[in-house]
Amino acid sequence: MELTTLGRGGPPVSRAGLGLMAMSGIYGPADEAESIATIHAALVAGITLLDTGDFYGMGHNELLLRDALRGAPRESVFIQVKFGGQRDPGGAFVGYDASPAAVKNFLAYSLQRLGTDYVDLYQPARLDPEVPIEDTVGAIAEMIDAGYVRYVGLSEVGAETIRRAHAVHPVSALQIEYSLMSRGIEAEILPTVRELGIGVTAYGILSRGLLSSDTARLTSGDPRARFPRFHDGNLERNVGLLGALEKLARERGVSAAQLAIAWVAAQGHDIIPLIGTKRRARLAEAVAALDLTLTPAELAAIEAAVPAGDVAGDRYDAHSMAALDSER
Repeated sequence: MELTTLGRGGPPVSRAGLGLMAMSGIYGPADEAESIATIHAALVAGITLLDTGDFYGMGHNELLLRDALRGAPRESVFIQVKFGGQRDPGGAFVGYDASPAAVKNFLAYSLQRLGTDYVDLYQPARLDPEVPIEDTVGAIAEMIDAGYVRYVGLSEVGAETIRRAHAVHPVSALQIEYSLMSRGIEAEILPTVRELGIGVTAYGILSRGLLSSDTARLTSGDPRARFPRFHDGNLERNVGLLGALEKLARERGVSAAQLAIAWVAAQGHDIIPLIGTKRRARLAEAVAALDLTLTPAELAAIEAAVPAGDVAGDRYDAHSMAALDSER
């Protein structure tokens, strides 16, 4: 797989990353053997950037990654970890903490679960409204000086917060949702990170399955039902946007999902799509999409097929949207 750098002059990483969240129950049960096989398949495909979070499965995700990487040279992969989310034994989210003490405490547990001496990139999953971003990033910088972390990352924060964080310590990457259906970063956030030389690791590149007719419909007990874009009415309207995209896909001999992934990758080498899957078949489909070269005319046609302004519903519920610094 092609390599790029994570930010201007940053570390070399694969052109796409693997997002591990779905392997720990966030979107329903996952088969552990298949999850590990998917990680192995990603490594064989040349993917080096692996994205996890300490609250994915309350530590399960990091333990799974440790098992999957057993025997692999540590320097062959780039592990990035999100932290801050607090969960109870039943899995409910009960709080958030990105204070300096929490930074160091969460990191200590992540290192133990991952079985490694350092994390490549460490990033607060959200902005803690009770803690200045300077304090959070300052604590990560201390961990860099101590050798436990290599690079600073941010997630779901706005332009002002990015600038404040970057002034404390260079930020290598911003993780944020970006897809044909979620293009809010284009107005202010994307120009800011490009000015500062910060890379983007884009999650939700298929809008949680909405950009493929194979996965857009809800099944019984589908955990995606909590997202507004899957609510009655909104779902029908959003699925209705797929027709034009699927027509373009048929003309290219690919799937609509592959066109959507290729579109994200085509937005710049500083944008690294995160392939969020727990199955090898979906991984193979996504990796193949990275080989697609889209002409300016095709890119324009894809954007016209799924106009961002026609998407029904926010990407999170009202409470979560209000808490997102990136949405202010």
